[in-house]
Amino acid sequence: MIELTDVSKVYPGGVTALDHVSLRIPAGEIHGIVGRSGAGKSTLIRCLTGLDKATSGTVRIHGTDIGAATGSQLKKARRSIGMVFQHVNLLDSRTAAQNIAHPLEISGVPRQRRRERVAELLQLVGLTDRADNHPAQLSGGQKQRVGIARALAAEPQVLLCDEPTSALDAATTRQILGLIRQLREKLGITVIIITHEMSVVREICDAVSLLEDGRVARSGNLLEVISDSSSSLSRELISLPPTTHLAPGEQLIDVLLTPGGEVTHIGELVNLLQSQGLPAEVAAGSIETIQDHQVGRLHLKPQDPYSAQRTVETLTSAGVQAELLTAEDIAAEEAAQHAEDPAEVTS
Repeated sequence: MIELTDVSKVYPGGVTALDHVSLRIPAGEIHGIVGRSGAGKSTLIRCLTGLDKATSGTVRIHGTDIGAATGSQLKKARRSIGMVFQHVNLLDSRTAAQNIAHPLEISGVPRQRRRERVAELLQLVGLTDRADNHPAQLSGGQKQRVGIARALAAEPQVLLCDEPTSALDAATTRQILGLIRQLREKLGITVIIITHEMSVVREICDAVSLLEDGRVARSGNLLEVISDSSSSLSRELISLPPTTHLAPGEQLIDVLLTPGGEVTHIGELVNLLQSQGLPAEVAAGSIETIQDHQVGRLHLKPQDPYSAQRTVETLTSAGVQAELLTAEDIAAEEAAQHAEDPAEVTS
């Protein structure tokens, strides 16, 4: 559905926003794109939608070269992409139904067909009883549902969501992500979610790509990415609570439990270590359910440096990803993960 091939974008003054980006997103996939501010997420959105032309390389959506398209062909290509924003930007003077109808009016859709389509969309997003409410009468989650319905008005093949839940509380975020998943399943649309929230990626995405300095640093199926313990993205997706009370130079064992291995649960891991005379204290742990599979990351505190190395060897021999870290390593990792990272704003 979406294919970027060797895409670069260099702005006047020599600022490189995208640097030879190649990415393929199959039809029907929910793909998360993450990265810190300045990584290139906003520029990627602009190139995908044809608002900016890539300096080199090609951007294709359903076979159409967005960079080469002009006139009616470009308009048609843009209509194949529905946009959902962090700030919904509804028209305050219009009702929910009128906001949803707005892009259809611009496209010249006849009035009766507009009414029918709006009714379909209101039912699809669960807002039939809010059709005549103005934005001021809607909650944040309801406004976002209107924004999603508006994005779907022209029956796009791609739904591009830019930080769609950043302004919502946790409960409402789950509801909106659940709605997006239902829409993918019902309509068969392809979804791209630009986000800095790893919880959103864990909750809904089939695959994820990490942008760093305008390049794709890591991309792949979500479980595959998480299972690569050497990846910084894996550590961010399955992060641990702060590990406190560590003395300088003290060692911990970083353990990643993933589906498909010989040891997939904490109980099995504890039994394995006890059978080898290697008891260890769990200093910190996190368990997540990803794509119906349980994934866990642990910090184990060994009894002494000798048993620490033996524990790593025992776990590695059993197919478990385990690495010996010092207190300084852990402090640096935690500082990087909890550094302030304001969401990048798309102009």
